[in-house]
Amino acid sequence: MSTLGFCNLGVSYDGVPAVVDFNDILYSGEWLCLIGPNGAGKSSVLRAAAGLVSYSGSVAIDQNEIPATSARWRARHIAYVPQSPVIPTDMIVHDYVLLGRNPYIKHFASESQNDRDVVERVLHRLDLTSFTKRPLGTLSGGEVQRLVIARALAQEAPVLFLDEPTSALDIGHQQQALELVDGLRREQGLTVVSAMHDLTLAGMYADRLVLMHQGRRVAEGTAQHVLRSETLAEFYGVTARVHHEPDGTVVVIPQRTPLL
Repeated sequence: MSTLGFCNLGVSYDGVPAVVDFNDILYSGEWLCLIGPNGAGKSSVLRAAAGLVSYSGSVAIDQNEIPATSARWRARHIAYVPQSPVIPTDMIVHDYVLLGRNPYIKHFASESQNDRDVVERVLHRLDLTSFTKRPLGTLSGGEVQRLVIARALAQEAPVLFLDEPTSALDIGHQQQALELVDGLRREQGLTVVSAMHDLTLAGMYADRLVLMHQGRRVAEGTAQHVLRSETLAEFYGVTARVHHEPDGTVVVIPQRTPLL
């Protein structure tokens, strides 16, 4: 059970602001999704929270400031799925996912049966069991993406950051991965912050959406509140129809510009 807080978070690259005064607080079991056009600052928020880039302001888990914590503490509390992971092509699938258990394995010790069981469960739930002995270099882009999600979930950290976690997945594996994350946050109180371009999926799974534009949050709330045709036109420059299903699902349907 963890509380994640952002206070006046700012991120700059070579003096150019990427994130400006980002504030939010999440409690155990909440899912916040960052949306917005390319370059809006979504990934920078996640990278700062994961301790990967320097920042101003504050990012803390249970009042522990991220930069002040050790690498092992962060690995036990934060799991991060990057947009472009570095993959050791010669490593086999099982061993790669097992890396997620490193924070719990003592120096010079071997993995326990519990560590192996965690890996097997995650591989099974993401439909990767048949790939166990495959070298990573033989996998497709979508298979690699599922594998990176599997490694993050094997960490069993209370906070999970997902940067475009389904961009390379087919529709079936998109649903499979997001349903697994959704189940874990409901069963175990997992706190999730994701950045996603698929607005329909974002609205289906997240409790709240934050729309970012030029490093600032410009809209926030439920999918019904944020995903509006006029809002998408203003900040994405897109013509889209927004359809509301009876169950509350908000579906965003891009529209073609009429030919003259």
